[in-house]
Amino acid sequence: MENLLIIIPARGGSKGIPKKNIKPLNGKPLIYYSIDVAREITTDENICVTTDDEEIIQCVKEYGLEVPFKRPEELATDYAGSNEVILHALDFYEKKGKNYDCIILLQPTSPFRKSQFLKEAIELYHPEIDMVVSVKETSSNPYYNCFEETSNGYLSISKGDGTIERRQDAPKVYEFNGSIYVINPSSLKKKGLSHFSKIKKYVMDDLYSIDIDTMFDWKIAELIIKEQYI
Repeated sequence: MENLLIIIPARGGSKGIPKKNIKPLNGKPLIYYSIDVAREITTDENICVTTDDEEIIQCVKEYGLEVPFKRPEELATDYAGSNEVILHALDFYEKKGKNYDCIILLQPTSPFRKSQFLKEAIELYHPEIDMVVSVKETSSNPYYNCFEETSNGYLSISKGDGTIERRQDAPKVYEFNGSIYVINPSSLKKKGLSHFSKIKKYVMDDLYSIDIDTMFDWKIAELIIKEQYI
């Protein structure tokens, strides 16, 4: 698919890891990993880094990629959601007469995704669905080892009748790993991300699903690179 827009959101404020998006991981700013993957898929004119931060803008420009706009302050708070950020970027391009068949969201916190994964996820997309999203099989399973507290204060299995005694007998469940989102622009504008119902999964293993949010995650990522696990 050629007519696509890749959006890389990179807010300046980061409480867990200061300046996380431009912090060097193995000698390379974290955001560069996502830019590299995007460049293997499309040209620079279809890659949009959306940020509110001048340091991030400068860092991206030093990598040869222009930043088309500076994100407005109301979309740079802790409360600004991905939905609004993506719509803002999409509106910017549509006002310039550019329309896209799909939007790809690549969060900088997933440095180990490969362009092969992205290509395979795109192949699963078609305009009759809302989104293709990357997932990993979750270690916690609501049919087996996830519980909720009842009104009486007792724990009860979250899903099912509680008779499953082996993990392998429980239905597989998945969690978003934050790496790849292939989004239908029409669905985004009509329904918004939180109301998507036609979602297809793209499964990644735990190693490539690393999502850096804390310094512990960062140390794990450094170890993976050092030990050449990928």
